[in-house]
Amino acid sequence: MLAEDVAWQTRNQPYDAITAIFRRKSRIAIALVLIALLYLLVGLVPEKHKVLWGFAYVHDSYDWSKQKIFYPVSEYNPLPTGRPRSLPQVQYTFTEDKSAEGVAREAVLASRRSEVKAAFVKSWNSYKKVGFQYDEILPVSGGGNDVAGFGGWGATLVDSLSTLWIMDLMDDFHEAVAAAVKIDYSKSQDTSCNYFETTIRHLGGLLGAYDLSKETALLEKAIELGDMLYMTYDTPNRMPSFYLVFQDAKTGKQVAGSHVSSAAVASSSLEFSRLSQLTGDNKYYDAISRVTQVLDDWQNKTQLPGMWPIYFNLQNISLDGDTFSLGSLSDSIYEYLPKTFAILGGLEPVYEKLYRGAMATVIKNVLYRPKLPDQADILFPGNVWSSDEGPRLTAQSQHLACFVGGMFGLGGKLFEIPEHVTMGEKLTKGCVWAYDAMAAGIMPEIFDLLDCETLEPCEWNQEEWEIVGDTSLKPGFVDAQDPRYLLRPEAVESVFLMYRMTGDADYQDMAWTMFQAIRNATETDLAFSSIQSVKVTNTVKSNSMESFWLAETLRYLYLTFSSPDLISLDEFVFNTEAHPLRRPVPLTDESS
Repeated sequence: MLAEDVAWQTRNQPYDAITAIFRRKSRIAIALVLIALLYLLVGLVPEKHKVLWGFAYVHDSYDWSKQKIFYPVSEYNPLPTGRPRSLPQVQYTFTEDKSAEGVAREAVLASRRSEVKAAFVKSWNSYKKVGFQYDEILPVSGGGNDVAGFGGWGATLVDSLSTLWIMDLMDDFHEAVAAAVKIDYSKSQDTSCNYFETTIRHLGGLLGAYDLSKETALLEKAIELGDMLYMTYDTPNRMPSFYLVFQDAKTGKQVAGSHVSSAAVASSSLEFSRLSQLTGDNKYYDAISRVTQVLDDWQNKTQLPGMWPIYFNLQNISLDGDTFSLGSLSDSIYEYLPKTFAILGGLEPVYEKLYRGAMATVIKNVLYRPKLPDQADILFPGNVWSSDEGPRLTAQSQHLACFVGGMFGLGGKLFEIPEHVTMGEKLTKGCVWAYDAMAAGIMPEIFDLLDCETLEPCEWNQEEWEIVGDTSLKPGFVDAQDPRYLLRPEAVESVFLMYRMTGDADYQDMAWTMFQAIRNATETDLAFSSIQSVKVTNTVKSNSMESFWLAETLRYLYLTFSSPDLISLDEFVFNTEAHPLRRPVPLTDESS
């Protein structure tokens, strides 16, 4: 059975505080003094604080696990049972190169790794100094900022946990864990929270850090948060809403969203499945499985069969919108199909079915080849509108959609579709091309290109481009509609994944060029900032550093230059915020 019943870890046998102290590499003498002071601390901590597993732990002031369920289910849909399948290998089989060239290459990678780590440390230290426990740091003016809908729970703090572990910043990691397990998710400056963002950043962050460190306090906090987020599904038809309105959830007034982005309400399958695996409680998996059933029911009934529109009406279970995209509002609904298949050990076939059906439609209708003078063999995803005349593609691309290359690669590996891996490479290299095309060396947030009629090469028309295009940009660009760069990770994410899946070291060089451009264009005295335009070299900073800079962008870059066995793709799957969740290991006769 997939469920990992670790209730004994969190309830019956509290983690030995002495072990936790020694793991932090403290001096023995200091440890003894701390033990001697333990009795004093018991009398000094607030009523809600408990010393659990070596940390001063704060239970949420409202116990959502005891909240009345107003719309209960008669029987939970359980996690799939049976031995996890031995799935096809995802990660390339790397070998150690002991030649002089190999040793020199490793020295280069170590230097690059060090520079990425330095960028993280600079950002993290400034966060600790001027913005600690706020959602974000203000990287130009200093100070912290809480984001509306994020609850004021320190998004950057929780989002950074796994990066601290991966970069071996253990003292900082344990300091951050100590702060994270004191978060009271029942207290907020807001009356509601953004369900999707809280799930991917906070729940994903806690689960990912637990799967790496096995710090049990993190799992206990994840369970408390999971019980709160579960209430998003306590609606008359068990479908979620965009916001979890706290008072409505307590009084049975929650209703499903009537006009909500598909990604926001259908992208929790990784986090909720993993929580069920770790706790043995099927309620979390049951909640997301009902949404998956809606995706399955509607996949071939939408206006673009195979895909789902960017907005859902879940009150009436109506998915009849006319706009389809792999970018903003719908991205992770597709990203999570192969990833959820993997984390469930290949035991739930619906995710492969949904992936295959969706990607067939994507290839036919959404992907396009840009019309370029050199006929570069690259691809981009666009947007599609459905009409009586059929689907209409617009060659508008988004930085957010650069995850698609990695998704195609992962799906191609897991489901043994080699042509998808090839498409993943072309999509990834398309985003790299867009980075190289801009003055700042960074891809814009949204842009339009001239496109070929098929995915095959087409003839370049200079006159056409001069009429409809922006001739201040690289040939092929129609415009850079939104020229900002928000410190986004999606392009480096796919570069990392394609490197790990193909073993092609050229991707490491691409990542290095991208990192240098990002650092040059975004660095401030304190940290790094989003910028207003990538069309210029003298960039203007926007005084914003979202938590995904530390959680995703720098994490993926660091891993690209690290040993391939650090977070192997055959052992972990990343949620959409780059939190590594451990995949189930197939049992052998000997291990069982």
